[in-house]
Amino acid sequence: MLAGAGAYTTRKVTLVSGQNVEAGTVLGKITTGGKYTTSLSASSDGSETPDMIAAQDCDASGGDKEMLVFETADSLVATALTIGTGHTLASIREGLRVKGLLIDD
Repeated sequence: MLAGAGAYTTRKVTLVSGQNVEAGTVLGKITTGGKYTTSLSASSDGSETPDMIAAQDCDASGGDKEMLVFETADSLVATALTIGTGHTLASIREGLRVKGLLIDD
């Protein structure tokens, strides 16, 4: 289970074409266009900064696709997160906390 018993809010965002993510994937927002992709620390398009967590599986391999993400969450299970290359739980925790996405160990 990804979200614990706490409160959470979701919203719809667009996953950029070519991505296939599972619920729990840490996403970053691409500055140009505002679409989302897996957050990788080596990216340089804005998505290197973790911004949201996928609330559902989403396959956008055939084109951009709308999906639900956690915008806030009182209790996300750390072991259920998929963290992109170059990031660690420690490197994403504080940035997501200030956005209202709290990660339990």
